[in-house]
Amino acid sequence: MHTILFPVDFSERARGAAGYVKTLAGLLDAEVTLAHVLPPPHHEAAMLEMGAPMLDELFAARMAAARNHISRFLAADLEGVNVNRLILEGDPARRIVEHAHTKQASLIVMPTHGYGGFRRMILGSVTAKVLHDSDVPVLTGVHLDEPPSGAQPQFRKVIAAVDLGEPAQRVIRWAADFAARAGATLEVLHVAPSIEGHVGEYFDPDWRLEFATLARRDIEAMLREAGVEAPVVVAYGDVAREVAETAKAHGADLLVIGSGAGKGLFGRLHANAYAIIRQSPVPVASV
Repeated sequence: MHTILFPVDFSERARGAAGYVKTLAGLLDAEVTLAHVLPPPHHEAAMLEMGAPMLDELFAARMAAARNHISRFLAADLEGVNVNRLILEGDPARRIVEHAHTKQASLIVMPTHGYGGFRRMILGSVTAKVLHDSDVPVLTGVHLDEPPSGAQPQFRKVIAAVDLGEPAQRVIRWAADFAARAGATLEVLHVAPSIEGHVGEYFDPDWRLEFATLARRDIEAMLREAGVEAPVVVAYGDVAREVAETAKAHGADLLVIGSGAGKGLFGRLHANAYAIIRQSPVPVASV
């Protein structure tokens, strides 16, 4: 974990994320690339019927303003951090993902960029596209939209929420590595489906114990293979709600989830990734 890509839109929401970026840079001994993506002025051209010379002049002025702005943006918030400042051109989500892949960034940090009362109901379109397309881990959450209260945020407890499919190994390894670097404790969580019998239909009352035993066995095997020691928790019911409630009840500072789909009956966490990010009481790393 050597480079953190921190895309910014020059809004106040970036100041909230900056607190987490500064903490992460210190924990991971990482440098930060502060990037702003300048989209091409196609919309203005269509609305105002601008000619090519005027369009070029407009874009050049915007580029100069963006370079001037980024040269000093969040200077106080990221004091003491090794920061590279960069202006990219093009579609924001695509350019963020391309840059992260090309430069082999270790982590992308983004607020959700939802707005007002809908903040916990939607993700910003750029964040959603980056989460969907990026092979680089993405740390996001509604909490990154506001400056942390009091001291810099800390990561003392990490919960890895996993399916029983192939991506679980990746999630466990990443979460264990992060926890070791941060000096945090690690816990592994699996949410099993809540299955109830229909009226008049026989249903084994011990199904919870059976599911828990199977899930725990598989997760403990993954932990042994990864050389990781961590307690395993099995919950039941709605995935996003149970993950969020467990994170809160267990005092987590970071949730780690997979960005790949699990398989079979247990492969439901990926389908709930956006809901987990929206409902989580702490930031979420999608890996």
